[in-house]
Amino acid sequence: MNNHIIVGMGEALWDVLPEGKKIGGAPANFAYHISQFGLNSRVVSAVGDDKLGNEILENFAEKKLNCQIEKVPYPTGTVQVTLDEAGVPRYDIKEGVAWDNIPFTPALERLAKQTQAVCFGSLAQRSVVSRETINRFLDTMPDGEGQYKIFDINLRQNFYTKEIICESMRKCNILKINDEELVTISRMFEWPGIDLEDKCWILLAKYGLKMLILTCGVNGSYVFTPGDISFVDTPKVEVADTVGAGDSFTASFVAAILKGKSVADAHRLAVKVSAFVCTQNGAMPELPKEFIQ
Repeated sequence: MNNHIIVGMGEALWDVLPEGKKIGGAPANFAYHISQFGLNSRVVSAVGDDKLGNEILENFAEKKLNCQIEKVPYPTGTVQVTLDEAGVPRYDIKEGVAWDNIPFTPALERLAKQTQAVCFGSLAQRSVVSRETINRFLDTMPDGEGQYKIFDINLRQNFYTKEIICESMRKCNILKINDEELVTISRMFEWPGIDLEDKCWILLAKYGLKMLILTCGVNGSYVFTPGDISFVDTPKVEVADTVGAGDSFTASFVAAILKGKSVADAHRLAVKVSAFVCTQNGAMPELPKEFIQ
């Protein structure tokens, strides 16, 4: 059985930016960038039976991005995105939309059994239907060496709870989090006065993680593995916007690990790719060939 499919699972939507709408959603961004590295990726989500939903499917087809997307009787998701002076996005995420209602189908069960790595977040778990589907998918996936369940936490607005975060950390074996999210989690767990690195070591041990990725914006990024730590500075670039940069980091890191690269090499590649994405508009630019080896 082909057990080498890489899945981005959760929201598929339109980011409505000042210059117009662009395809978005962390799982789609992740799957798109994974596919640029020549890996067999899938987007798993849901869209409405409407114009915006059809445009998402057409957009993915144009990008030759494989997807397993159900049409459901809810509107296709949209997000109003505004950018501050530094190009950092703020989001207004519409509720009660298609990706809140991803069904667990026999086809999705078959896909789970063929999946080597999946990336999921907290946002698509704000609704019971999609949360249960994501958890069933994770439980159906094979376990063992070389199998990766990546929880890219992606805290948005107030669409998360301590219970959902803890359950996702129990089910994942790689956690990706940024410094602001780590502060939020620390408050949630009542960890005052502990520095960022120590908090990461605590999470790594508490949940038996293979890796913990901490991104700190312009202050660099870390990858913690049991007994070791990798740090890479963030390159200085001219930022167009940071939409999707974190997803490109995760995708390029995972792609490199799956291709047998060391954690340090995968980390350096991820930093270069995400810096490049920051120089481009939108979440899904084509990557330069120099990154794809």
